[in-house]
Amino acid sequence: MNAIVLAILVMVGLCLARVSVVFSLVVAALIGGLWAGMSVDQVISSFNEGLGGGATVALAYATLGAFAVALSRTGVTAMVSDKALAWVGARPGTAGTQRAPGGVKWLLFVALILVGAASGTVVPVHIAFIPILVPPLLGLMNMLQLDRRAVACVITFSITIMYMTTPVGFGTIFLNDILTNSVNQAGEELGMQVTTAMAPKAMLLPAVGMLLGLLVAVLFSYRRPRGYQSPLNEVKGEKVSRPQLSRKQLIMIGVAIVGALVVQLTTGSMVLGGLLGFALLSMNGLFKWKDQDDVFTQGMRLMALIGFIMIAASGFAGVMKASGAIPELVAGSGELIGDNRALAALVMLLVGLFITMGIGSSFSTIPIIAAIYVPLAISFGFSPLATLALVGTAGALGDAGSPASDSTLGPTAGLNADGQHDHIRDSVIPTFIHYNIPLVLFGWIAAQVL
Repeated sequence: MNAIVLAILVMVGLCLARVSVVFSLVVAALIGGLWAGMSVDQVISSFNEGLGGGATVALAYATLGAFAVALSRTGVTAMVSDKALAWVGARPGTAGTQRAPGGVKWLLFVALILVGAASGTVVPVHIAFIPILVPPLLGLMNMLQLDRRAVACVITFSITIMYMTTPVGFGTIFLNDILTNSVNQAGEELGMQVTTAMAPKAMLLPAVGMLLGLLVAVLFSYRRPRGYQSPLNEVKGEKVSRPQLSRKQLIMIGVAIVGALVVQLTTGSMVLGGLLGFALLSMNGLFKWKDQDDVFTQGMRLMALIGFIMIAASGFAGVMKASGAIPELVAGSGELIGDNRALAALVMLLVGLFITMGIGSSFSTIPIIAAIYVPLAISFGFSPLATLALVGTAGALGDAGSPASDSTLGPTAGLNADGQHDHIRDSVIPTFIHYNIPLVLFGWIAAQVL
């Protein structure tokens, strides 16, 4: 068995057995490296070298978590939740006892999709909006008895679909800088060249598959009501005491949010953005100065798991790359294909799924597989558009179902703020089922018709 396949199976098996994702990644990296013929020292060295790739992201998530907790301490998140509940005709003391209009659920879904789409294009903050926006809405979701697995699928769709299809923000990086350039570099000597205008067209059919998966998730799979525990004072029907915010305080909160966003956009650093937002809130007396250390620590604790998973995933990817098992996996699959063009497309997509699930990022996967996939696609007579669809879809596969992907870690960061949303069972498995299966199907169709 190929070391990549074995390592992914070990990681997934351990995660499904409720073993920590970080522990699963470390054990899977060790087993995969040893199976590939590496020594223990080589595995440890490769793992350590890969750790640095996730450190920056982990620190960014920690500071954003601190900023999110600071915002909640000001009372603005509770105010947003109460306004939302009042808007649908409920009060804090009656959460879970009234059924809100069904239209509110769809309005919430649309709002999350729009915000998620904006976070990757016109306001490129990626998943930074989730731990700030989603926790205040959990009370509304509880009142609606909304299955959070459906919300996880909605958020994952919103932060993935835009970079796959729209060359703006992160889409520019994915479609132009990574996908188009990688295919051109691999196909230059073989006479295949593609343009940036071709990439969105090639990814359109796979995107339709993701849309179909979203509709299945919200209309069928997770349509039924699902109960969650409300805060104890709400269950008892007690009146919840909310801090009253003055106009000046609301302005200061707005300045902190806008300031954090501006710094992130101008410097490209989520770390600096989160720190500035936290500093502005603490200096303006929105919570006690002596509490700022506790607030910052609580925020880091909120995002600590995600940070450690990202660091461990970078180490895992380092071992998989150093093992040399990726080219071996592709070459071995090529021997099974023979001259069957349709089978070739299917195998390439499935191999991409395994690689991306291990690396955890479609952006990092495409440069690795393009060098091998493009010559293989040319040998089977796939057109430039079909080749783009194959490479792009193979890279995107697994991003929506990997335990170490932004696309699953982000929704968990927001939906598990009250400890009632399991990362593997409520984010990873639902997104894997509803997005990877249609991506394989529609990616395969794209390869046949383009």
